[in-house]
Amino acid sequence: MLQLIEHIIRISSRRDRTEINSALVDAMRDIFEPSALAVYRCYPCAGETIVFACAGLEPGGQFSHNAYLPERRYCHPIDHDPLLQRCQKERAIVRETLADGSDRLAFPVIRQEQPIYLIDISLPSDFPADRRVLLMGLVEYFGHHISLLDYGEADTLTGLANRKTFDKHLFEVLGKAADDEALHHLAGPARRREASNNSHWLAVCDIDHFKRINDTWGHLTGDAVLVKFGQLMRDSFRYDDQLFRFGGEEFIAVLQPASQGNAERVFERFRKAVERHVFPDAGRVTVSIGICHLQPQDTPTAIIDRADAALYWAKQNGRNRVACYDTLVTSGQLAAKPVK
Repeated sequence: MLQLIEHIIRISSRRDRTEINSALVDAMRDIFEPSALAVYRCYPCAGETIVFACAGLEPGGQFSHNAYLPERRYCHPIDHDPLLQRCQKERAIVRETLADGSDRLAFPVIRQEQPIYLIDISLPSDFPADRRVLLMGLVEYFGHHISLLDYGEADTLTGLANRKTFDKHLFEVLGKAADDEALHHLAGPARRREASNNSHWLAVCDIDHFKRINDTWGHLTGDAVLVKFGQLMRDSFRYDDQLFRFGGEEFIAVLQPASQGNAERVFERFRKAVERHVFPDAGRVTVSIGICHLQPQDTPTAIIDRADAALYWAKQNGRNRVACYDTLVTSGQLAAKPVK
């Protein structure tokens, strides 16, 4: 019991999702000695669910990946694993017997009636019943701690990540961009050519004439527009893209590496989705979007300045359009921002 209390204290002291996942794995390894363990984060994606193995135990030892930036090589559709799929559908603990006679169990961590994490653990068939109860209690505690973290990281109106978490997420993306740049120099010529054509992209998305919506229809209608706008963002971008409500009617999206052409197509598809949607009371609403690519040595301020410059150009040139900072500078339509 003392060992459990020590691990709960360690978990409760963490405020970073990646560290919380690792602390949970530490606790389960020390207390229950499982033969295998994986902590999966769940992402809805175009009618299916993607699961990301962000921490766990494997034959080579313990592993942990950045829980905020799901790497696709550690992700797969949930229907590739029947036990995890059952756990998601039943929203309850499920079990299967493995070939060696041990039990594999999957525990859901549920928020707003949907699993947001799945805990996958393999234990001996004679694992004592009282220890199973202890295991269930630890998973439940983990779920409560994650819910508190989500509450602090999410915008209460739209459910997207909030302004407070933006800098932390962006620094992590910039760190990954720097790592990618280093690997780019070590890679072969073909890989270097592929990498040089792909970058992380950031967009500032601003709802056009939002003040007019509030003034005409009232703030409740304005809030309803913001909620639906956030949902359209979730529906339009990939599960591993980062979405934020930056403040008021301004939203930010950070894309995983893509070519400029692909990035512009993604944002143009989102712009059209907003334009086509009929919002209750407010009717048709449009969005202006300014985008720029992330550079390895960037700062959040420099990136936002470039995207804002493109957004301002879009607003000044008809609104309801996507403007790329890099293209505008190259074409001479926008002066380059000084490097900070």
